[in-house]
Amino acid sequence: MRPLPALVALFLAAVPAFAHAAAPDTYALDPVHTRVLFAISHDGYSQSLGTVSGSHGNLQFDPGDWSAAQLDVSVPLQQLELGDPKWNDAALKILDAKKFPAAHFVSTRVEQIDAQHAHVFGDLTLHGVTREAELDVTFNQLKRIALPPFHRIAGFSATTTIKRSDFGIDAWKSMIGDEVQLRLEVEAIRHHGDSNEPESTPTETATP
Repeated sequence: MRPLPALVALFLAAVPAFAHAAAPDTYALDPVHTRVLFAISHDGYSQSLGTVSGSHGNLQFDPGDWSAAQLDVSVPLQQLELGDPKWNDAALKILDAKKFPAAHFVSTRVEQIDAQHAHVFGDLTLHGVTREAELDVTFNQLKRIALPPFHRIAGFSATTTIKRSDFGIDAWKSMIGDEVQLRLEVEAIRHHGDSNEPESTPTETATP
């Protein structure tokens, strides 16, 4: 039997390797398949809908342990789209998008509900102001896409509601609502080599 000090030394030597093996994979947000949808009251007549495309950032994620998940994403406001050039320009002026061209969200903690759902809290910076925001996140799936280059992709949907006045955006208060409903559809591509699982090429074929 090995003496106790030797066993302790052996355990401590194994800890770094174990911790590395358990580290979450790194994903890059796919700006083509990641989009932010927003809804805001237009003088009580309807909820005006718009989207922002082109978001980019990184995600650390292990579907078996959400506690280590981290998200850092930037949303380019200049790619806002309301379906009309004049309204696009008006919205960008309200957001002061020339001075503050992007919204930025960095997660600070995750409260997992079950295997598919979690509350993700983080710092949202918009219009030069940072406030805590909470995302209700649904994990849709993680699998290898059956088309070249056969990346592994994690897909998520998320919702939250913010008040624009909390970020100092208070123009046109008599016509435009304060609450902004946000919906995020996110696809993130796993960095090659982050997992012990080989990136083998599937044998099946797929039709786009």
